[in-house]
Amino acid sequence: MNNAKQAAGGFTLIEVLLATMLLVMGLGLAFATLRASTTVVQRGELIAQRSERMRAVEGFLRRRLAAAQMIAFATDPSTRQQSRFIGEPQRMRFVSDLPDYLGRGGPYLHDLVVADGGSRLLVAFQMVHAGQAIEEAQPRPPEALADGLREVRFRYRGLKPEGGLDDWQSQWTASETLPLQVSIDIEAADGSRWPALIVTLAQGSGGGYTGLDGNTGLPTR
Repeated sequence: MNNAKQAAGGFTLIEVLLATMLLVMGLGLAFATLRASTTVVQRGELIAQRSERMRAVEGFLRRRLAAAQMIAFATDPSTRQQSRFIGEPQRMRFVSDLPDYLGRGGPYLHDLVVADGGSRLLVAFQMVHAGQAIEEAQPRPPEALADGLREVRFRYRGLKPEGGLDDWQSQWTASETLPLQVSIDIEAADGSRWPALIVTLAQGSGGGYTGLDGNTGLPTR
């Protein structure tokens, strides 16, 4: 009789505690699932943003290098030798047109520099006139193309005197001419590597080589 009254009176303390424990476990699992889902979404957004940034930087570099021109931007006063392309392991200078939508249409010196120990890739522009880069009264500071990097390396190659592609070089010493190809290797701070970027310069040395393939601009093999 007493047992029947207790059963009709409601849940026991043990049942309440058990139900509370199950509720807490369920809420904890729900919050953990939500937190994991949020982390995955955020990580996906970061990867998408990084991929989009890489494509934008790669597209800019490819277009500007491919359109590099045989226009001098400096002249050595002692030898009268003109500089049209200066290539170093972490700095590269050449002349190419800037599109009008950047507010600077016409030929400009592009000065690509690897800064801050390799963690940033910067570009600066100077107008070129009559074979000289013009100093602006209020020059704009270099613009960051990419940051959060571990290493950036520039390499160059032209044609061998006897024909055919030469080996990659970390320095382009024939500054009065343009290399045939430029390679840019970029490694992010997390160790991941950007897609390999190799650009053929339309006016690069070897452009008149008779063995060129008209479709690729590269020597036939």
